[in-house]
Amino acid sequence: MSGPDPRPDEVLDCRGQRCPLPVINLARRLPDLPVGAVVRVLADDPAAAVDIPAWCRMRGQEFLGAHPDGPAYDVRRAG
Repeated sequence: MSGPDPRPDEVLDCRGQRCPLPVINLARRLPDLPVGAVVRVLADDPAAAVDIPAWCRMRGQEFLGAHPDGPAYDVRRAG
């Protein structure tokens, strides 16, 4: 992990959504973005801290890390 990108290409606001909705929304949005794009997922559901990295591992996407400014997780589209 190279650390969170300070300026994501897109922000996906999933605050107030419960598992598994943040991951489902990420899975729906990521294919529409170019390879290499970074999405910051805002998700205040505690399960997102585990679910988003696990989804990235299963789907071959790059989890960059949790963002220090709040419940946010950066994901880079790998392909």
